[in-house]
Amino acid sequence: MQDENTGRTVFDAVVAWTRANSLLIDAFLALGLAGLSVLATVTELSPLGLLVAAGMTVPLAVRRRYPEVSGGLVALFGLLQLALPTPSFGNVGVLMAVYALAAYGRRWASNGGLLLGLFGSVACAVRFFSATGAGAVVILAALIAFSVVASWSLGSLRRAQRQNEFALVERARLLENERENESRLAATSERQRIAREMHDVVAHSLSVIIAQADGGRYAAKADPAVAAQVLETISGTGRQALADMRNLLGVLRTGPGDDRAPQPDATMIGDLVDQVRASGLEVTAQVRGEVRDLPPAMGLAAYRIVQESLTNVLKHAGPRARTSVEVRWEADALRMSVEDDGRGAASLVQPSPGGQGLVGMAERARLHGGSVVSGPRPGGGFSVRATLPYSARGER
Repeated sequence: MQDENTGRTVFDAVVAWTRANSLLIDAFLALGLAGLSVLATVTELSPLGLLVAAGMTVPLAVRRRYPEVSGGLVALFGLLQLALPTPSFGNVGVLMAVYALAAYGRRWASNGGLLLGLFGSVACAVRFFSATGAGAVVILAALIAFSVVASWSLGSLRRAQRQNEFALVERARLLENERENESRLAATSERQRIAREMHDVVAHSLSVIIAQADGGRYAAKADPAVAAQVLETISGTGRQALADMRNLLGVLRTGPGDDRAPQPDATMIGDLVDQVRASGLEVTAQVRGEVRDLPPAMGLAAYRIVQESLTNVLKHAGPRARTSVEVRWEADALRMSVEDDGRGAASLVQPSPGGQGLVGMAERARLHGGSVVSGPRPGGGFSVRATLPYSARGER
């Protein structure tokens, strides 16, 4: 296995070197053919023969980089050899030029090289072998033409291979770009999800703690027992927030995954209402219909929407605001509403820069094919109504 891998590495290195130095290799090959052609012509001491021999081979040095120029020069000197008494050894350059035109040249140059090669095969057979008889001319013309067609076919095959290589390289590049884009989108989506979780945990918990601290400050003077209860609520809320934050930070440390993130669901909305009621907010809750099993993500979205709505009530509704929470498990969707009669509408109509409360609720609902409608209530107060359809659970 080690020898096989070593051999493959050496072969890959040789292939890479030849591709990187193709011009140098072609130059040595052209000079070698030119030398052989000139030596084969020296015995005739014909300047025109030497010129034709060099002209049909030297241009092959640039047959890959400038195939049209190389093929045109070879064709020119190939026709010029018809003025010689005998065919030149440089005719081997014609076959190489036809191959190069088919493999590296433009389509018109490839077809033109084939036609010129076929014409030259007939012209050479007639010019140099007509004395041997018509049958010999036909046979020799056919053989030369077959060589030309074979060279052109091999060049066309090479062109197809190169196009396939280019297509594979381009496809790999596109796939790599697509993979990077998908990774970037996934990372952005995860950051947004964690940002929503952080906002929900921190904003809700701190709102409860602040409300309890404000109330406890006044209750401590009149009734120390109430103050103790307030401190107990603050302590419990802080511990829960700390646990949720640790879970979120655990997700950030270990990578993507919802298994360690806080996962309350719609069935825990009653507990959420009790927690907010303990902070001093006058809130009532009604649950109607038959409770259903929801996917974890949808249940979490329902819980967070109600949590954010109650957090906004704590922050903006003002003292002595009354709030009602209604959860309806209907046949087609889970519908929730949070309404208050406080004074928070004005401050919510123009949210502060960077606020994510109402926007985050709408995003959560849209992720599951639902919607959130929020706005001031007639006569005062604020209303948030959310719908999460059951039929959309399989789409996300």
